[in-house]
Amino acid sequence: MPLYNHSCVFSDVCENPQFLAMGKKRKRDLELVVISDVHLGTYGCRSEELLRYLKTIKPKKIILNGDVIDMWQFSKRYWPQSHMQVIKHITGLLAKNTKIIYLTGNHDEMLRKFAGFRLGSFQIDNKVVLKLDGKQAWIFHGDVFDVTMQYSKWLAKLGAVGYDILISINTIVNWCLTRFGREKISLSKRVKHSVKSAVKFINDFEKTAGDIAIENGYQYVVCGHIHHPEIKTIQTERGEVTYLNSGDWVENLTALEYNEGEWRIYRYLEDTVARDLKLPKRFDIKLDNDEIFRDLVNEFLTIKK
Repeated sequence: MPLYNHSCVFSDVCENPQFLAMGKKRKRDLELVVISDVHLGTYGCRSEELLRYLKTIKPKKIILNGDVIDMWQFSKRYWPQSHMQVIKHITGLLAKNTKIIYLTGNHDEMLRKFAGFRLGSFQIDNKVVLKLDGKQAWIFHGDVFDVTMQYSKWLAKLGAVGYDILISINTIVNWCLTRFGREKISLSKRVKHSVKSAVKFINDFEKTAGDIAIENGYQYVVCGHIHHPEIKTIQTERGEVTYLNSGDWVENLTALEYNEGEWRIYRYLEDTVARDLKLPKRFDIKLDNDEIFRDLVNEFLTIKK
């Protein structure tokens, strides 16, 4: 079965023998996938890697846990077709009975006015509580715990721009390292791990999320926001909770997967199947994002019917 509908704007690409062969490979069945901090619309976004990952899984439910589209730094001058294709692939899953829940974050906070919106299997909310095998999972982005977001939003936005610049510099540095046969590095990770205040922020973030989840009787608390993938047990005098963070698709390339009663951190860099997946050379075809957008709207209208 081809991965794209034949009515898509890439119908000629979809019939490529190599692409059809990709569709015959069995995808991994998953009950739930949590993806956050994709930052579509920025130079640091790893959209093609995310697209490869999405093409290897068959989830019953996907939670997009904030900062998927970076509206803080959105610019019409930079919106690659691969970024639009990520959106198109996700909306295409709605036609395959996959439930999509979009939880808002700080970079896509403009969508918070649409909290409660429902359209078929798609919904927008600020937070959600799911029941997983008899346990309750409290899922939200996590920027509510960020002091800079609460009191100095302009500072947070300035930091976001600086982060994107650092990622762009990192891309150039890694290209040079690869040319000389050296391993790639993550400048942002080195900065985070070397600055004590950054480490303390992560620890405080995790503790705060865990404390509130325990007080409210949740067994799982699932966040994003801090770009730090993690699964750990947090204990207090009042009980314990499993804290989970989905990481990001800028530097860590991670997601959370839940299946058969177990959570795991998915790491793209360790997934040889996804990494070896050859995407069609769609960039050789002169396509317009408006054309892709019209096709996207048609898919939504089909789903609504």
